[in-house]
Amino acid sequence: MLEVSGLVVGYGDVEVLHGVSLSLAAGEVVSLVGANGAGKTTLLRAISGLLPVRAGRIELQGESLAGLAPHRIVERGIAHVPEGRQLFTRLSVEENLRLGAYLPRAQQSEPETLAWVLELFPRLADRRRQISGTLSGGEQQMLAIARGLMLKPKLLLLDEPSLGLAPLLVGQIFETVDKINSEGVAVLLVEQNLVQSLEHSHRGYVLETGRVVHEGKADELQADPRTLQAFLGIPAES
Repeated sequence: MLEVSGLVVGYGDVEVLHGVSLSLAAGEVVSLVGANGAGKTTLLRAISGLLPVRAGRIELQGESLAGLAPHRIVERGIAHVPEGRQLFTRLSVEENLRLGAYLPRAQQSEPETLAWVLELFPRLADRRRQISGTLSGGEQQMLAIARGLMLKPKLLLLDEPSLGLAPLLVGQIFETVDKINSEGVAVLLVEQNLVQSLEHSHRGYVLETGRVVHEGKADELQADPRTLQAFLGIPAES
């Protein structure tokens, strides 16, 4: 479904990704793990068109995404839920959700999709008229994910969905990722919670200073001490 090959991306004169390659099949949950600064968020931003590609390929179902504007990439079925949520904080929960369904194909099924996301997140259903800026941190994260789902994406990019949340809410977020995936939505997940992210993924890639250093099935990565090394930013022994 998603193929990234030899990807080189940076900010200004600084190159952050040095030839990253990965793949994600339809219906998969794949985790990107690594220490802060490894390039995980940069990779998501490149896939969604927020950063230019200097070299390499990004393809969705065989179609190149490199050079497309972000809204064109959204039209092709990729929704990006960034770190920090970026809600319209003066609008209500329902208004934020309806704004998420701005594509023509999403508008056609907006009532059904809205009912689905409110079923996924019952707390949002209880607060649908509430101003989103007054929600708790956990509720705002739920709203950010739900707004992304209003686009009816084929692929959901999730950047640090559990950041700053209480343990109980972290569990709820990951349970929801499972439910989203059970509906056929593929998920590419960047997450600080190493154990939870791999427990709820099919496969994973370990990034270290802008390069993929390990990849494999999620349970294999969990058992590999090199995964924890990279996550903690400990250089591998030569």
